[in-house]
Amino acid sequence: MGAPIVVGVDGFAESPPAAHWAAREALLRDLRLRLIHAWNPPSPEAPTLPHEDDLNYWAQRLLTDLVGELRDTHPGLRVSAELVPRETVPALLDAARDAEMLVLGSRGRGTPGGFLLGSTGRHVLAHGERPMVMVHADDRPLTADVTVGVCLRGAREETLRFAFDAAARRGGALRAVHAGAGGPESEEAAADALDAALRPWREKYPGVPVAEALTSERPALGVMHTAPGSGLLVLGRAETEPAPVPHLGPVIQAAVHHAPCPVVVVPCG
Repeated sequence: MGAPIVVGVDGFAESPPAAHWAAREALLRDLRLRLIHAWNPPSPEAPTLPHEDDLNYWAQRLLTDLVGELRDTHPGLRVSAELVPRETVPALLDAARDAEMLVLGSRGRGTPGGFLLGSTGRHVLAHGERPMVMVHADDRPLTADVTVGVCLRGAREETLRFAFDAAARRGGALRAVHAGAGGPESEEAAADALDAALRPWREKYPGVPVAEALTSERPALGVMHTAPGSGLLVLGRAETEPAPVPHLGPVIQAAVHHAPCPVVVVPCG
């Protein structure tokens, strides 16, 4: 039995869309789905609050209702749910270590002020050890195609492996984009490097149509301008040092806020 897909849920509106996306992905991969609702308990010394039992009841009820909804909507889904008495970020990071991927919900693009990614999402995307998927509350099914951002420097194997596998499972095409290419000479070198990076994966997945794209735009813009029409955007994340403010980099930051589809962040290196 393979590792499960884990989805973090809470009482906000973005949780159900993320859970339904994760359910479809679990069925696509023939994997179990595990719902996690982190519940930060009071310290042992803290007095019991009058409404504490009610809060616990409603947290469990949230999971029970969502599990029932998922089973009704996705026949054959193997799904479990648990209330985890820990702070949210460490609970999700620990659960993700033994998962195929971790799925989180993000607010819709019409959110006032444009703050789609909260503190929990930033920390998890910056420090997660497995692929992480950010699903916007207003994401709608698009196509089976997958777009992948390709860095021609440093580690990229994990990113391309995920992207080609995702396109093959969905029966879609793969768009591989490298942004930031310069003049004619450097563009030619970038084209050769991109072709070389993709070649072994084309051979491994001969049924996946691949389109290559080079652009002189800044990486964040170039990737965003290539993603429309895709059902999934896959990006790599270099190793990050622990810091009080998580650093995601401009491409991931732009993708989470502006990509027209769910965004997969794959740890590399």
